Amino acid sequence: MEQLVKLISEKAGITPEQSNVALNVVSGFLKEKMPAGMGSQVESFLKGGSGSISDIAGGLKDKIGGLLG
Repeated sequence: MEQLVKLISEKAGITPEQSNVALNVVSGFLKEKMPAGMGSQVESFLKGGSGSISDIAGGLKDKIGGLLG
C-alpha cells in the first residue's frame, strides 16, 4: 500500500499522511459497497497481496451470477 500512498501523494500534491487517510476512506467505501467476501479481496489487492484486478472482477462476476441463479 506504500506505493499507492506515495502515488496519491505525488499526484494530488498532499502529504503521505493525507494520502493514507484518503486511501483508507476509498478502501472502506469499496469494501462496504461490494458483495460479502469481496472486501477482503479489495484490501488484499490494495496491500499488494496476491491476486489481480481480474481476480477481483472474476469473483464479483461469480457473486453476481450466484444472485441471479
